[in-house]
Amino acid sequence: MESGHEDSLSTLSLQDTNRPLPWRLSLIVVLEAILLAMGATVALAHPALLVSPTDKINGAVRIYAGYFASRNLALAMMLLAAMLLRARATLNVLTSLTAVIQVLDSVIDGAEGRWAVIPGVVALGVLFFVASVALSGYPLWRKDAWR
Repeated sequence: MESGHEDSLSTLSLQDTNRPLPWRLSLIVVLEAILLAMGATVALAHPALLVSPTDKINGAVRIYAGYFASRNLALAMMLLAAMLLRARATLNVLTSLTAVIQVLDSVIDGAEGRWAVIPGVVALGVLFFVASVALSGYPLWRKDAWR
């Protein structure tokens, strides 16, 4: 590697816990966490909002809504904890994971005909990918983003 490239990478160090995160990145992470927590709250309090009006809410739906809620709450808590601890590498992994989850959710939404929610889910995925690139300096599909 060229020394100039190494120098530019050192300024983006995922291990640097001394520098605060850029405010835009912090804003994206907090927004992510809030939206994930809101989704969890909806799943627990009123799972009927997650399905079409003609679908029946039964015990199985409530169980899977609980799994959805625990996934979202865990991600929200870990995102906030990593941000507060300035754990950039962990935050990068979490934002990448959340971005991939959003992409897969949008694919499933499309396969099941929930067209109205796809733009919002895709927008969230893009925000998560933007946060990941801001943290690592590389898009997720580049090998350097994983180092």
